[in-house]
Amino acid sequence: MPIPVDHSKPVRVSAKESAYLQLQQWIIDGTLQPEEKLIDTELAQALSLSRTPIREALQLLEVQGFVEMFPGKATRVTNIKKDDLKNLLPPLAVLQALAAELAIPNLDDQTFQLMHETNERFIKAIDSQDGFSALKIDQEFHQIIVDAANNSYIHSMLGSLQSHVRRQFFHHSLMLTKSSYDEHVQIIQTLKERDPEKVSQIMKSNWVRTIEELTAV
Repeated sequence: MPIPVDHSKPVRVSAKESAYLQLQQWIIDGTLQPEEKLIDTELAQALSLSRTPIREALQLLEVQGFVEMFPGKATRVTNIKKDDLKNLLPPLAVLQALAAELAIPNLDDQTFQLMHETNERFIKAIDSQDGFSALKIDQEFHQIIVDAANNSYIHSMLGSLQSHVRRQFFHHSLMLTKSSYDEHVQIIQTLKERDPEKVSQIMKSNWVRTIEELTAV
């Protein structure tokens, strides 16, 4: 099981959280492949941690559906199916739309400027055909809205869903398109207009179109 040794480590987090974040990222980006067997002693050595936080992290990842644990036998990375996108994106769309509605009263000029700058970075990544950066920046854009909604439950649920979506993108080499940039522009403008019904509709259509594009690939 080849495990990188030059990875960056999160700061100011517990050993369990550090292990969880790193293992989750390796599963998402394919460093740890679907159905790959995970050996806690090897992971502990790679992350310079004891086996206890590794085991705790694996338990969290099992709850989220990233690993399967068979007591007394093995722990493996879960398989991945492209059809899962059809199940992942609809609830993601609804929660993102709700977050946009809740964010409206909390948005200011500084937040709008950040959204605009993030979207410009997004289109540059699209034009450069840098799918990895485009996906990361797209999530940053939507996260600005989620953070402004100031709802910890939405934040938590979206975090879990988006992790699985990122894994799908990496595994199937899926790309976002310029259509997402154009819809981001519409989202920003509608948020400025303080129209919750309209922004909810645009946000949902953004994700519905994404579902149609990606499942057609």
